[in-house]
Amino acid sequence: MRKGTLAAGLVSLFAGNPVTAEENRLETIAVTGTRYEQPLRNHAGSLSLLSRSSLELISHTHIQQSLARVPGANFARGNGQEYLPSLRSPVLSGAGACGGLLAAEDGIPLRAAGFCNINELFESGSEMARRIEVVRGPAGTLYGSNAMHGVINVIGPVVEEEAGVTTGLEGGPHDYARTGISGNSGLSGAHGLRADLSLTHDGGYRDHSGFDQQKFRLAHRYDGVELSVTTRLAVANLNQETAGYIEGEGAYRSRRLSRTNPNPEAFRDARALRLSSQVEMDLEEGARLSLTPYLRKTEMEFLQHYLPGKPLEENGQRSAGIRSSYRTDPNAPWQLIAGLDAEYTHAFLLERQDTPTEGSEFLRETIPLGRHYDYQVDALMAAPFALANWQASESLALNAGLRYETMVYDYDNRMLAGRTAEDGTPCGFGGCRFSRPENREDRFENWSPKIGGIYQMAENQQLFFNLAHGFRAPQATELYRLQRQQTVAELDPEEIASVEIGLRSQWERLGYELVAYAMHKDNVIFRDADFLNQSNGKTKHRGVELALDYALAEDWQLEMSASYAEHRYRDDRLLDGMSIENNLMDSAPRHFGSSRLLWQPSAQVHAELEWLHRGGYYTDPQNLHSYPGHDLLNLRTRFQLDERWALSARLINLTDEAYAERADYSSFSGNRYFPGEPRSLYLELHATLL
Repeated sequence: MRKGTLAAGLVSLFAGNPVTAEENRLETIAVTGTRYEQPLRNHAGSLSLLSRSSLELISHTHIQQSLARVPGANFARGNGQEYLPSLRSPVLSGAGACGGLLAAEDGIPLRAAGFCNINELFESGSEMARRIEVVRGPAGTLYGSNAMHGVINVIGPVVEEEAGVTTGLEGGPHDYARTGISGNSGLSGAHGLRADLSLTHDGGYRDHSGFDQQKFRLAHRYDGVELSVTTRLAVANLNQETAGYIEGEGAYRSRRLSRTNPNPEAFRDARALRLSSQVEMDLEEGARLSLTPYLRKTEMEFLQHYLPGKPLEENGQRSAGIRSSYRTDPNAPWQLIAGLDAEYTHAFLLERQDTPTEGSEFLRETIPLGRHYDYQVDALMAAPFALANWQASESLALNAGLRYETMVYDYDNRMLAGRTAEDGTPCGFGGCRFSRPENREDRFENWSPKIGGIYQMAENQQLFFNLAHGFRAPQATELYRLQRQQTVAELDPEEIASVEIGLRSQWERLGYELVAYAMHKDNVIFRDADFLNQSNGKTKHRGVELALDYALAEDWQLEMSASYAEHRYRDDRLLDGMSIENNLMDSAPRHFGSSRLLWQPSAQVHAELEWLHRGGYYTDPQNLHSYPGHDLLNLRTRFQLDERWALSARLINLTDEAYAERADYSSFSGNRYFPGEPRSLYLELHATLL
């Protein structure tokens, strides 16, 4: 890498693409760290950025392919557009596990705080994103509930000053096809308009799988003298035929089994709409006020093929909220960011079973036909917050923040309470599996503090530290979707305390960020052996992360994102008579990451060879079963043919490795896997029309 400032060097460190000499003189700007634009060098914590050029080269068919470049991110890809998240954590699964990580678009959470969905990032416009920013570690002070392990913020395209129209057409195996078109009006006076459309069809590499997906983004920009307004409309639709686990020890190694689908009847249909308007006003003495009201609507139907009886779930939510913040002059020795976030949500969930349960007599007797759950929840969230920054000296900057958040649920059961069938008929073996609470109200309150600092050791070297707290309120499904004899889920909010220390350096050819962290999580919510929702779990998390780039030569560059972590249980609960205290958490490899060798002989040619590594991990909490891990190679190239035309090629899983995207163990079915995609070639033609 050529000589440049620390912040400019971090462009390469976090963006995953080579940097030109001109770019070295610029500072990389991020918004997720403070909710306002600021250079990465001013962020006391771990923040990764995937740039537009990186995203264009990756051109991911699944967002996991891009997030693999983020240290500490170990997302497990499911079938179609599904996934299980992981960021400084094991792979999270279960009804409320999605609450461990906040997914947002342009700073606004994709789902309401108590109504997350484990796959919610497929509702974002990541295929059209300008960049993706990832805060690694708790961010509760600025983002509140769910930002426990971090924040993934998809930054959408903006109205640019120059008018233009671009389009792309892409093809791949298994009848894969994707096309996109973007139109930008440019700024005419103070106004501008932009539209982005993405259409995808995938036949799926497994039997009776695949999806159709449509996404549309519309943005209007107004730039006044002291006022700017950006209004965004986002619409997404997904129709997916879902493939389930294949079962049997090492089943993923069989090419025949890897293409089968034991659940050809499974599907997922999801729709999402979001409308927001970000109003920013310049005030006196360098101060700035930001107000962002928004509306959100989601609906989803999917077959729960992984449950006995395979019931159908329908859920949806309607939300209205506002995110507000006030910032004093960022160039003053003292800076204050303060605001209020508020949100109202109306949500519903219906689960019903249309066909008789198959299996043992116990399953047939305890899982009846008809509705299992049918409820509505109205929720209100309000949270004031403040973050103060102090430039204590020329080389030392300190910050401290605090958030208070209150969450109130008003639950309305639309069925008979208890554990009977829909018509009140009692089930055998002591009662039905499903338990419906009486109408009730639940309230949760949380404080979330943070303290951080940056010490400028030299012009090209920084040391930072961050003590942070994160939390999440119990999700509605954990509170009201109960089983067996449980009639009330007396759950506490999950909380996590984190300390991290990091070193950032940028030399003439080498740039890196090395971070060590330790976290303790309390009140972990889980379903015990009696199918009761409990919140007395405890876990601990220790890790080291490295992001590195090294200029081997003028045209060659090496990049690396690596993580070593141990995630362990620290409570003494028993599973099948065995204590799991101090066991490694399942689906939590100790080491994983990615490396890339990049070649850019000219501005017209860009190529990279990517190595993805996932270490072995246990697939059950007792640490009795495991997956050995895998290594994959991907090759990507992009050729700029002339000013208007570009051609890209991606060869995924270059060596045709047989591997599992996710390995799991169930006491009912044994070892089971989501098999990985075989070697696949994708070609894309990109054109600038205007």
